[in-house]
Amino acid sequence: MKVRIEVSYRTKKGTETVFSSDELRAPKAILIAEDLEKTGRARNILFKDRQELTWTMKELKEFLKGIETEPHNVAVYFDGGFDLKTKQSGLGCAVYYEQNGKSFRLRKNALVDELDTNNEAEYAALNLGLQEIELLGVHHLPVTITGDSQVVINQLDGEWPCMEEELSKWADKIEQTFSRLGITPEYQLISRKKNREADHLASQALKGVEITSTIEIK
Repeated sequence: MKVRIEVSYRTKKGTETVFSSDELRAPKAILIAEDLEKTGRARNILFKDRQELTWTMKELKEFLKGIETEPHNVAVYFDGGFDLKTKQSGLGCAVYYEQNGKSFRLRKNALVDELDTNNEAEYAALNLGLQEIELLGVHHLPVTITGDSQVVINQLDGEWPCMEEELSKWADKIEQTFSRLGITPEYQLISRKKNREADHLASQALKGVEITSTIEIK
Protein backbone atom coordinates (compact mmCIF):
# COMPACT_ATOMS: atom_id res chain seq x y z
CA MET A 1 0.00 0.00 0.00
CA LYS A 2 1.31 3.41 -0.96
CA VAL A 3 0.33 6.74 0.57
CA ARG A 4 1.24 10.42 0.54
CA ILE A 5 2.03 12.30 3.74
CA GLU A 6 0.13 15.56 4.18
CA VAL A 7 1.39 17.74 7.02
CA SER A 8 0.96 21.26 8.32
CA TYR A 9 4.29 22.79 9.30
CA ARG A 10 4.85 25.83 11.54
CA THR A 11 8.10 27.76 11.92
CA LYS A 12 9.37 29.16 15.23
CA LYS A 13 7.95 32.55 14.28
CA GLY A 14 4.53 31.13 13.54
CA THR A 15 4.53 30.96 9.75
CA GLU A 16 2.52 27.94 8.58
CA THR A 17 2.25 25.99 5.32
CA VAL A 18 1.10 22.58 4.15
CA PHE A 19 3.38 20.00 2.56
CA SER A 20 2.48 16.85 0.59
CA SER A 21 5.08 14.14 -0.01
CA ASP A 22 5.64 11.84 -2.96
CA GLU A 23 4.01 8.43 -2.82
CA LEU A 24 5.68 6.14 -0.30
CA ARG A 25 5.16 2.63 0.96
CA ALA A 26 3.00 2.95 4.06
CA PRO A 27 5.61 1.69 6.60
CA LYS A 28 8.19 4.16 5.26
CA ALA A 29 5.64 6.98 5.33
CA ILE A 30 4.93 6.26 8.99
CA LEU A 31 8.65 6.35 9.87
CA ILE A 32 9.06 9.73 8.16
CA ALA A 33 5.91 11.10 9.77
CA GLU A 34 7.08 10.02 13.23
CA ASP A 35 10.40 11.77 12.61
CA LEU A 36 8.54 14.93 11.58
CA GLU A 37 6.53 14.77 14.80
CA LYS A 38 9.77 14.85 16.82
CA THR A 39 10.55 18.32 15.48
CA GLY A 40 7.52 19.66 17.36
CA ARG A 41 6.61 21.81 14.36
CA ALA A 42 4.60 19.34 12.31
CA ARG A 43 0.86 19.39 12.91
CA ASN A 44 -2.15 17.54 11.57
CA ILE A 45 -0.17 14.72 9.98
CA LEU A 46 -2.43 12.69 7.69
CA PHE A 47 -1.95 10.07 4.98
CA LYS A 48 -3.78 9.78 1.66
CA ASP A 49 -3.92 6.58 -0.40
CA ARG A 50 -4.42 6.24 -4.15
CA GLN A 51 -8.19 6.36 -3.71
CA GLU A 52 -7.80 9.71 -1.93
CA LEU A 53 -8.97 8.16 1.34
CA THR A 54 -7.53 9.91 4.40
CA TRP A 55 -5.88 7.99 7.26
CA THR A 56 -4.64 9.15 10.63
CA MET A 57 -1.36 7.75 11.99
CA LYS A 58 -3.29 5.50 14.37
CA GLU A 59 -5.62 4.21 11.66
CA LEU A 60 -2.79 3.43 9.26
CA LYS A 61 -0.77 1.60 11.93
CA GLU A 62 -3.80 -0.47 12.92
CA PHE A 63 -4.47 -1.33 9.28
CA LEU A 64 -0.90 -2.48 8.68
CA LYS A 65 -0.93 -4.54 11.87
CA GLY A 66 -4.22 -6.14 10.83
CA ILE A 67 -2.93 -7.33 7.45
CA GLU A 68 0.50 -8.46 8.63
CA THR A 69 -0.48 -12.15 8.78
CA GLU A 70 -2.36 -12.00 5.47
CA PRO A 71 -0.90 -11.64 1.96
CA HIS A 72 -0.41 -7.93 1.22
CA ASN A 73 1.63 -5.59 -1.01
CA VAL A 74 0.45 -7.84 -3.83
CA ALA A 75 1.64 -7.40 -7.42
CA VAL A 76 0.45 -9.56 -10.33
CA TYR A 77 2.52 -9.83 -13.53
CA PHE A 78 0.78 -11.53 -16.47
CA ASP A 79 1.39 -12.47 -20.08
CA GLY A 80 -0.37 -14.58 -22.68
CA GLY A 81 0.74 -16.04 -25.99
CA PHE A 82 -1.32 -17.50 -28.85
CA ASP A 83 0.02 -20.03 -31.36
CA LEU A 84 -1.72 -19.64 -34.73
CA LYS A 85 -0.63 -23.09 -35.92
CA THR A 86 -1.85 -25.13 -32.96
CA LYS A 87 -4.63 -22.71 -31.89
CA GLN A 88 -3.35 -23.12 -28.33
CA SER A 89 -2.65 -20.39 -25.79
CA GLY A 90 0.05 -20.21 -23.15
CA LEU A 91 -0.79 -18.28 -19.99
CA GLY A 92 1.76 -17.09 -17.45
CA CYS A 93 1.55 -15.15 -14.20
CA ALA A 94 3.91 -14.23 -11.37
CA VAL A 95 2.53 -12.99 -8.06
CA TYR A 96 4.69 -11.14 -5.55
CA TYR A 97 3.42 -10.59 -2.02
CA GLU A 98 4.41 -10.17 1.62
CA GLN A 99 3.14 -12.12 4.62
CA ASN A 100 4.31 -12.42 8.23
CA GLY A 101 7.28 -10.15 7.54
CA LYS A 102 8.52 -12.25 4.61
CA SER A 103 8.41 -11.79 0.83
CA PHE A 104 7.19 -14.46 -1.57
CA ARG A 105 6.95 -15.12 -5.30
CA LEU A 106 4.33 -17.42 -6.79
CA ARG A 107 4.64 -18.58 -10.41
CA LYS A 108 1.94 -20.33 -12.42
CA ASN A 109 1.29 -21.15 -16.06
CA ALA A 110 -1.33 -23.02 -18.07
CA LEU A 111 -1.97 -24.32 -21.59
CA VAL A 112 -5.52 -23.79 -22.92
CA ASP A 113 -7.31 -24.56 -26.18
CA GLU A 114 -10.51 -22.52 -26.14
CA LEU A 115 -9.17 -19.07 -27.09
CA ASP A 116 -8.97 -17.48 -30.55
CA THR A 117 -6.64 -14.47 -30.33
CA ASN A 118 -3.55 -13.21 -28.55
CA ASN A 119 -5.59 -10.51 -26.77
CA GLU A 120 -7.88 -13.17 -25.33
CA ALA A 121 -4.79 -15.04 -24.12
CA GLU A 122 -3.58 -11.87 -22.39
CA TYR A 123 -6.91 -11.47 -20.58
CA ALA A 124 -6.95 -15.16 -19.67
CA ALA A 125 -3.42 -14.85 -18.23
CA LEU A 126 -4.53 -12.02 -15.98
CA ASN A 127 -7.56 -14.06 -14.95
CA LEU A 128 -5.18 -16.91 -14.03
CA GLY A 129 -3.29 -14.50 -11.80
CA LEU A 130 -6.51 -13.41 -10.11
CA GLN A 131 -7.45 -17.03 -9.45
CA GLU A 132 -4.12 -17.49 -7.70
CA ILE A 133 -4.45 -14.43 -5.46
CA GLU A 134 -7.98 -15.51 -4.55
CA LEU A 135 -6.56 -18.88 -3.48
CA LEU A 136 -4.04 -16.97 -1.36
CA GLY A 137 -6.92 -15.21 0.37
CA VAL A 138 -6.19 -11.71 -0.91
CA HIS A 139 -9.16 -9.39 -0.37
CA HIS A 140 -10.05 -5.75 0.27
CA LEU A 141 -6.60 -4.47 -0.66
CA PRO A 142 -5.02 -2.53 -3.51
CA VAL A 143 -3.31 -4.90 -5.97
CA THR A 144 -0.84 -3.81 -8.65
CA ILE A 145 -1.68 -5.33 -12.05
CA THR A 146 1.34 -5.29 -14.36
CA GLY A 147 1.65 -6.41 -17.97
CA ASP A 148 2.91 -5.48 -21.43
CA SER A 149 -0.48 -5.73 -23.16
CA GLN A 150 -1.63 -2.23 -24.06
CA VAL A 151 -5.05 -3.63 -24.94
CA VAL A 152 -5.70 -5.26 -21.56
CA ILE A 153 -4.18 -2.55 -19.39
CA ASN A 154 -5.73 0.38 -21.26
CA GLN A 155 -9.16 -1.24 -21.58
CA LEU A 156 -9.38 -2.19 -17.92
CA ASP A 157 -8.04 1.20 -16.86
CA GLY A 158 -10.73 2.91 -18.94
CA GLU A 159 -8.28 4.55 -21.35
CA TRP A 160 -9.45 2.55 -24.38
CA PRO A 161 -12.97 1.38 -25.29
CA CYS A 162 -13.60 -2.36 -25.41
CA MET A 163 -15.45 -2.95 -28.70
CA GLU A 164 -14.89 -6.68 -29.26
CA GLU A 165 -17.54 -8.89 -27.68
CA GLU A 166 -15.16 -11.60 -26.46
CA LEU A 167 -12.75 -9.12 -24.90
CA SER A 168 -15.66 -7.30 -23.29
CA LYS A 169 -16.73 -10.58 -21.66
CA TRP A 170 -13.23 -11.06 -20.27
CA ALA A 171 -13.09 -7.48 -18.99
CA ASP A 172 -16.46 -7.90 -17.27
CA LYS A 173 -15.34 -11.17 -15.67
CA ILE A 174 -12.16 -9.63 -14.30
CA GLU A 175 -13.92 -6.51 -12.98
CA GLN A 176 -16.51 -8.72 -11.28
CA THR A 177 -13.69 -10.61 -9.56
CA PHE A 178 -12.19 -7.36 -8.31
CA SER A 179 -15.58 -6.29 -6.98
CA ARG A 180 -16.28 -9.63 -5.31
CA LEU A 181 -12.89 -9.68 -3.58
CA GLY A 182 -12.97 -5.98 -2.70
CA ILE A 183 -9.72 -5.43 -4.61
CA THR A 184 -8.73 -2.02 -5.94
CA PRO A 185 -6.58 -2.59 -9.06
CA GLU A 186 -3.66 -0.30 -9.80
CA TYR A 187 -2.63 -0.80 -13.42
CA GLN A 188 0.93 -0.57 -14.68
CA LEU A 189 1.95 -0.96 -18.33
CA ILE A 190 5.54 -2.11 -18.84
CA SER A 191 7.70 -3.18 -21.76
CA ARG A 192 7.88 -6.81 -22.85
CA LYS A 193 11.52 -6.84 -21.75
CA LYS A 194 10.53 -5.93 -18.20
CA ASN A 195 7.79 -8.57 -18.31
CA ARG A 196 10.17 -11.41 -19.18
CA GLU A 197 9.22 -13.61 -16.25
CA ALA A 198 5.52 -13.83 -17.17
CA ASP A 199 6.42 -14.05 -20.87
CA HIS A 200 8.75 -16.98 -20.18
CA LEU A 201 6.05 -18.76 -18.20
CA ALA A 202 3.59 -18.36 -21.09
CA SER A 203 6.20 -19.66 -23.58
CA GLN A 204 6.92 -22.66 -21.37
CA ALA A 205 3.20 -23.47 -21.25
CA LEU A 206 3.07 -23.51 -25.07
CA LYS A 207 5.98 -25.99 -25.01
CA GLY A 208 4.09 -28.24 -22.59
CA VAL A 209 6.17 -27.34 -19.55
CA GLU A 210 3.91 -26.87 -16.52
CA ILE A 211 5.05 -24.56 -13.73
CA THR A 212 3.51 -24.18 -10.28
CA SER A 213 5.79 -22.87 -7.55
CA THR A 214 5.99 -20.60 -4.54
CA ILE A 215 9.28 -19.53 -2.99
CA GLU A 216 10.39 -17.13 -0.28
CA ILE A 217 12.47 -14.25 -1.58
CA LYS A 218 15.44 -13.56 0.67
